[in-house]
Amino acid sequence: MSFPDRGNWGKSAWRGNCSGHVYKELFERLKPGVFVDPMVGSGTSVEVAKEMGIEAYGLDLHSGFNAVRDSILLAVGKPADLCISHPPYGAMIVYSGNVWGKADPNDLSRCPSDEDFHEKMQLVLMNQREATNSGGYYGTIIGDWRRKGVYTSYQAEMIARMPKGELAAVIIKAQHNCTSDRKTYGLMKLPHILHEYILLWQKKAVPVLLMLRDLAHQQYSRLTGTWKNIVKCILMELGGKSDLSAIYQEIEKSAPDKLASNPHWKAKIRQTLNQNEDLFRPVATGVWAIA
Repeated sequence: MSFPDRGNWGKSAWRGNCSGHVYKELFERLKPGVFVDPMVGSGTSVEVAKEMGIEAYGLDLHSGFNAVRDSILLAVGKPADLCISHPPYGAMIVYSGNVWGKADPNDLSRCPSDEDFHEKMQLVLMNQREATNSGGYYGTIIGDWRRKGVYTSYQAEMIARMPKGELAAVIIKAQHNCTSDRKTYGLMKLPHILHEYILLWQKKAVPVLLMLRDLAHQQYSRLTGTWKNIVKCILMELGGKSDLSAIYQEIEKSAPDKLASNPHWKAKIRQTLNQNEDLFRPVATGVWAIA
């Protein structure tokens, strides 16, 4: 999507405002009967929805609603067909105390770290999911952030922390008229970030506890796959075959601090080798090769 013109909806002076044309296109495609925005900001999304005859509800921290603490479903009183948030992009723009009102510790733009922001946004998305009808859509509009040479992909974290079986779309939206467009960043070789993402999940008829179980399996499967790839990469570096002591030594070089907190890491390596005969094969006592 690319809309250089934000339209006349909401307030153009509200920093980080999303073009109303984005919401209009989403509404035209998804045709929700009830729309909810739990971080409505200056009201762009709700104005577009009401103009199109859609029953719409806007909530926000600046009007007393905290999406990390308060139930969206209880606040609205009915489930939505579409529930989309447009949160701060970390601390890129600090809202409370700058864009509106006084500094509020519940403000997502005042999270002390990216990890805190990731955890709270997972909770917000689960809150949105609970407020959505089965078969309906929930999601968020989010950008990435590069600061002090570190690139943070908020959208990648959100996708990883939510049910992969419900992910319905990842839409790339061009950014226009950003404050950063007018700045020069010293020796930066890479281009400015000129895009955002619209992430949409379609809710299945699965209770929240079963969803959490599936998420746990999803994370465990990812971790197991990572161990397999680590061991295989080490064997590749060692010429495709090695004894256990050399494998331990190479892995210990890579992550000494993390391994110090896990006394069972050598057992995990042996388990990975023994349980994946399609990837690894023993060639002698204590010696393994890539299958």
